[in-house]
Amino acid sequence: MKIGFIGLGNMGAPMAANLARAGHDVTGFDVAGVTVEGVAVATSAAEAAKGADVVITMLPNGDILRSVAAEIIPAMDKGAVLLDCSTVDVQSARDVAAEAHKAGLLALDAPVSGGVGGATAGTLTFMVGGDEEGFDIARELFDIMGQKAVHCGPSGNGQAAKICNNMILGATMIATCEAFALADKLGLDRQAMFDVVSTSSGYSWSMNAYCPAPGVGPKSPADNDYKPGFAAELMLKDLRLSQQAAEAVDADTPMGRAACELYAQFVEQEGGKGRDFSAMLPRFEARGRG
Repeated sequence: MKIGFIGLGNMGAPMAANLARAGHDVTGFDVAGVTVEGVAVATSAAEAAKGADVVITMLPNGDILRSVAAEIIPAMDKGAVLLDCSTVDVQSARDVAAEAHKAGLLALDAPVSGGVGGATAGTLTFMVGGDEEGFDIARELFDIMGQKAVHCGPSGNGQAAKICNNMILGATMIATCEAFALADKLGLDRQAMFDVVSTSSGYSWSMNAYCPAPGVGPKSPADNDYKPGFAAELMLKDLRLSQQAAEAVDADTPMGRAACELYAQFVEQEGGKGRDFSAMLPRFEARGRG
């Protein structure tokens, strides 16, 4: 396929590289002037989008997505697919899809899980909202960039799935870190704690696959001085999106709200920016009940 790729940052660059290595004709554009091996360079987003079968965007937020969409939609051919892999608010995803449909395009919102490592390895998970026809066209690309793609329903539902998933993840990581800090003060060995919880009803991805305690369980960012696999500020972004969505639809999410407030405090007041989101554990270790 002829692919336009807009947004060649930490995630977008390896995704575009994987598509090019698989033999697709990829033209990329990034405002920072990033170049990627095997990817042709466009001088504008509109140039990258012109004549493409699929245009992929990987952008920081909903406002930038709206701005880029306004530039590229008029440049795209009717019947082409606008595939946005950014994590943005649900309403922005739905509004951009509506504009794409008016122009005769197919639209997908397909945020990802798996981080930079997954983008590089081609093992991302895509949560996809939008046109079934567009999903079928993009399926080949999902198979190159990731290991799984789930069609979640109409436009915006990919973003909805992402923020619901990450609201669970944020809350469970906090609970896991709290429990380790409590176990320490109760004199319970961390390995014993892991051995019990990882095979009991406290089992979770945060404990079993991404344990926040160094030297316990599989290798994780905790074993690398909490250098980010998934940065705390990105978790905060997703939790804020979850609370924005909850407010919009009048959903009661007290645990999600509490997790959002704790990550905001950690990132903005306690030096958590640039650390992995599991670095909540040393934060709790250093604090008393007050």
